Amino acid sequence: MPHDFNQPIIDEFRANKGRLTGYFEGARLLLLTTTGARTGTPHTTPVGYLPDGDRVLVIASAAGSDRHPDWFRNLVAHPQVTVESGVFTYDARAVVLTGEERNEVFARAVEADPGWAAYQEKTERIIPVVALHSLAQGGPGTINATSFGEAIKVVHDAFRHELALIRGELNKGTATDADTDTDAEAGTGTEFSTLGAQLRVNCLTFCQGLHNHHTGEDTVLFPLIAKRHPGSTAALTRLREEHEQIATLVDALRETLTTPTDPATTRAEVNRLTAALEAHLTYEEQELIPLFDAAP
Repeated sequence: MPHDFNQPIIDEFRANKGRLTGYFEGARLLLLTTTGARTGTPHTTPVGYLPDGDRVLVIASAAGSDRHPDWFRNLVAHPQVTVESGVFTYDARAVVLTGEERNEVFARAVEADPGWAAYQEKTERIIPVVALHSLAQGGPGTINATSFGEAIKVVHDAFRHELALIRGELNKGTATDADTDTDAEAGTGTEFSTLGAQLRVNCLTFCQGLHNHHTGEDTVLFPLIAKRHPGSTAALTRLREEHEQIATLVDALRETLTTPTDPATTRAEVNRLTAALEAHLTYEEQELIPLFDAAP
């Protein structure tokens, strides 16, 4: 059974598709379901995560306890796990990182939030870092929506949420640890004068996800809509043109991430992308969701 502390977090996370209020508002959290090492029963735990390209990373800190959290011992025994991002639910393969790879990832986490280092200092055990690799075929997993119209809004809101997190991290340099086998702990912010390595990864992961989403719309979704709704041609043409404009902004953001630059430059590019993307997403929702809601 989940800890009493965790269950309200799990319930709110699922009810609000990953959005939390109160102590964990704005935190990077996912729900990780593991199989009990001894019991074989499923256990769901909210954990903090780090974006890392096509995988996500979780850290088994247990707030600096000398004992590994239960979820970590479970996935060592049964590496196949289930991940809930709020938008998608998917099975994943858990891989415990070792050696220099583990150290590099942990250093990125510490750079984003010194709280991770404080946890390591509290214990003699080496705090494990785990990579979660999606096993979903042909997509990111099962979307948590009951209709196609709702699915569009849910995915769009995920992009909005991720950009909001990135803007917050740019402004404050914060991250959150929610390794909640004991108590969930919020990380402390740290100011920075150069763009952190983990923040670069966050931005680049977002850029790639947005590119993949728009490519899927251009090649699959929009042709389907055009076939079923001939009157949507003008709207689809505008949306495709906006995809090209947004791709230009994404390239500009990538450029700031791959060359030495002042964080203010990256912040300006993120803000430009945010404004353009919000206008695009809002227009797409206005034009496309009614088509799906009206479908028999």
